[in-house]
Amino acid sequence: MTHRVAIVGAGPSGFYAADGLLRTRPDLRIDLIDRLPTPFGLVRAGVAPDHQGTKAIVRQFERLLAQPDVRFAGNVEIGRDLSWEELQAGYDAVIVATGMVIDRKLGVPGEELPFVWGSWRFVAWLNGHPDFRQGPDLSAVKRVAVIGNGNVALDVARVLAKSVDEMTKSDIVPEAGAAIAAAPLTDIYVIGRRGPEHASFTGNELAEMGRLSRAVAVADPAALAVEAPAHDPTLERLRKVKNLEILKGFARNVPGGKPITVHFVFNQPTAAIDPDEFDLVVTCIGYCGVEFPKGEGVFPVGWAKRGPTGTIPTNRADSHGVAQQVIAWLKERDPKSGPDPLPLSVDVAGWHRIDKAEVAAGAKLGRPRVKLTDWKALLDTAEG
Repeated sequence: MTHRVAIVGAGPSGFYAADGLLRTRPDLRIDLIDRLPTPFGLVRAGVAPDHQGTKAIVRQFERLLAQPDVRFAGNVEIGRDLSWEELQAGYDAVIVATGMVIDRKLGVPGEELPFVWGSWRFVAWLNGHPDFRQGPDLSAVKRVAVIGNGNVALDVARVLAKSVDEMTKSDIVPEAGAAIAAAPLTDIYVIGRRGPEHASFTGNELAEMGRLSRAVAVADPAALAVEAPAHDPTLERLRKVKNLEILKGFARNVPGGKPITVHFVFNQPTAAIDPDEFDLVVTCIGYCGVEFPKGEGVFPVGWAKRGPTGTIPTNRADSHGVAQQVIAWLKERDPKSGPDPLPLSVDVAGWHRIDKAEVAAGAKLGRPRVKLTDWKALLDTAEG
């Protein structure tokens, strides 16, 4: 007999944890469990649809799914199809890689107005997540506020600002792409509560905002008369220096030079949402997660462990570290016996049917894929 490990959440952290386990213990039996019928978590539903290079990481994950002792179990929800207690009883260790997919609240008046959207909900709509098929009404949206100073805020602003031609090679769902293309957008404000020297943009993503065909990026030069904090670690300080250089370039641009102007605004905490000021507000201020049991044999990883920080590649080292903790834990314990605890699910063959159908639909339009976005369509396709 060999040990069985359940990984709850088939996103990057879950796959990296499986990789870390198998590098040391190739004999392990690993089940990657996800409530969606599709794997890859944040890569599929959270990465901006125009950043296909970032999404290419799934090729590595597909190789893991091809391992004989790795199973994908999609459409399995813990608490609905299998309890946490049953999970812990049936497996020798449980890795929790559920991430954080609940939008954090600003906690200000007006936040509950219908034109205020959290970034997870908004980006999930762009990406065809089956739980988020109703998008915002963009038919009369001219002015947009994107609240936040990280890469997610740039993703939201960039996808709204890009032209149809610039989105051609993306996998944005057609309905969302059409709604954005038809919106009468004129101004997008990326609003930070602190100064530009504290923004957490990365240089490549920020610089991309200066190369958009139908949008010009601008900034107030007075707000940029600052320096990167000297006490920051060297790499962090260099990133902030680069950001300031890019923003100073934006400050030389003329508002209105293109159909859409993207305004970078700093030192402006949001005290309230004013319905007369903007037509759409997207908050990009972080995420919360759901509770899961703590205790022996349960190992959180990724965002479920440390909160919503870092990029997809930064999860690798963290997941590999947790994998070593799991291996040390298993070394002290005999494998559990008993029946297979996994309920009927969408297996890897089912996922490959979905994948094949989406890629074929995309090929007809010259796109990477056109996603199936309806639960029934996904499950019917998985079952063949």
